[in-house]
Amino acid sequence: MTINEPTVQVEAERPPTTEPLIKRRPTKVRWKLFVLLLVLVTLNYVDRGSISVAMPLIQKEFNLSPEVIGLLLSAFFFAYALMQVPAGWLIDRFGARKMVTASCVGWGLATAACGLAWNFASLFTARAAIGITEAGIMPSGGKLNATWMPQKERGRGATILDAGAPLGAGLGGLIIASLIALTGGWRGAFIAVGIATAAFGFLAWWYIRDNPRLHKNVNEGELAYIEASHAEEDAKAEAAKGAGRRGLLPYLKYRSFWSMCFGWFGFNGVFYGLLTWGPLYLSQAKHFNLAAVGWGTFAIFGAGFVGELLGGFIADWWQTKGASANLVMRTLLGISSLIVVLGLVGVTVVSDPLTAVLLLSAVLFFLRWVGLFWSIPALLGGRANAGILGGAMNLSGNINGFITPIAVGLIVGATGGYTWALLYFVGSAVIMAVSVLTMDYSRRLPV
Repeated sequence: MTINEPTVQVEAERPPTTEPLIKRRPTKVRWKLFVLLLVLVTLNYVDRGSISVAMPLIQKEFNLSPEVIGLLLSAFFFAYALMQVPAGWLIDRFGARKMVTASCVGWGLATAACGLAWNFASLFTARAAIGITEAGIMPSGGKLNATWMPQKERGRGATILDAGAPLGAGLGGLIIASLIALTGGWRGAFIAVGIATAAFGFLAWWYIRDNPRLHKNVNEGELAYIEASHAEEDAKAEAAKGAGRRGLLPYLKYRSFWSMCFGWFGFNGVFYGLLTWGPLYLSQAKHFNLAAVGWGTFAIFGAGFVGELLGGFIADWWQTKGASANLVMRTLLGISSLIVVLGLVGVTVVSDPLTAVLLLSAVLFFLRWVGLFWSIPALLGGRANAGILGGAMNLSGNINGFITPIAVGLIVGATGGYTWALLYFVGSAVIMAVSVLTMDYSRRLPV
C-alpha cells in the first residue's frame, strides 16, 4: 500500500534499548490503523444509512408523508453538524483515541435505541442522538491522518478513511435488508447493528494511539520515516516554528478555507441526498422490491468505494512522480465534478431502471474522489489544528446534509417525482466543482 517507501537507517531512540545503528525495514502500523478506521467508518455509515433502507416499512408503520420523511432523515444531520466544531476542538484537546472510542460506543447504543422507537418523535430523538455521538469520528480520522501519515501518503490515508462511507452505505443496504428478513422487522435490525457497533469501540481503544511514538508495534524505522516527513513539511510551512492551537477564527480570512468548506458542502449535497433518498428513489420511481433495493444500493455505493480508493492511489502516485499538488488535485477533482454533473443529468432522462443504477454507480465512483478532502485539514492547518479544521469542514458538509433531505422531501411531495430532486443534486455538484478548482493545495495557511 506504499509508494517508494524507503528502508530507513536510524539510531534507536526509544529507551530502554541497546540496539546498534542498523538498517530496519519500517513497520506498517499506520496502514493497519487506517484499515481499522475504514472498518469503523463503514459501521458508521451502515448505522446512519439503515433508516433509508428501512424507510418503506417505517413510513407504512408510522404513516409518514414525504415531507415528514425528509424531516426525519434530517434529524441525524442537524445534530451531527452542530457538534462538528466542538468535536474538532475536543479532538485537538484530548486526542483522537478517546473521541473515536466514545463515538463508537455512543452511536452504537443510539442506533439500538432507534429499534425501540414507538412514534415519530422518539425515532427523531434517537436519530439526533446518533448524530451527536458520531460527530467525532471523521474529524478524528483527519487528525490521525495528520499525525500518522507522511505528507506523500495522506491522499491514500484520506481515501481509506473516507471510503468507509460508500462501503458502509453499500453494505448497509444488504445488511439491513437481510437483518429485516432474519428478525422479522426493522426494529431487530437496528438493535443488532447497534450492539455490534458499540463492541467495536473497545477494539478502537485497544489499537488506536494519538501518536506513533505511543504505539508499541511501531518500530524505529517507521517512526523515523513518519517524523522525517513531518519535519520536512514543517520546515516548508510558514510560521511552522512554535505553531500551536490557535482556534478557528484566524482561518476565516483565507479563500482556501472557504473553498474547503464549500467543496465539502457541495459534495455532501450529492452524497447525502443519494444516501438518504436513494433507496426510496429505487423503490418508488424504479419499483424495486426490498431485496432489489438492497442490491441496487450495494452496486451504487460499492462503485463509490472502489472509486475512492483508486482516486487516493492516483493522487499520491502522481505527486511522487513530481507533479504539483495543485495540478494533481485540481485535475482529478475537476474531472470528478464534471462526470458527476453529467451523470446526474443523465439519470433525469433515462427510464430504464438498470441504466439508472449504472449511471448512479458512475456518479458515485467519481464523486468519491473528493474524499481526498480529508487530507486538506492537515494541509491547511498542520497537525496542531487538523482536528478543528476537519470539524469546520464537516460542519459545512453536514449543513447540506441537514438541508438536503428536507429539500428533497418537499420537492418530491410537491412534484410527485424525483426529476427536480436530481437537478437539486446537480446544483450541489456545481458548487463542489467551483470550490475544488479555486482552492490552493500547495501550502499551509500562515496562521
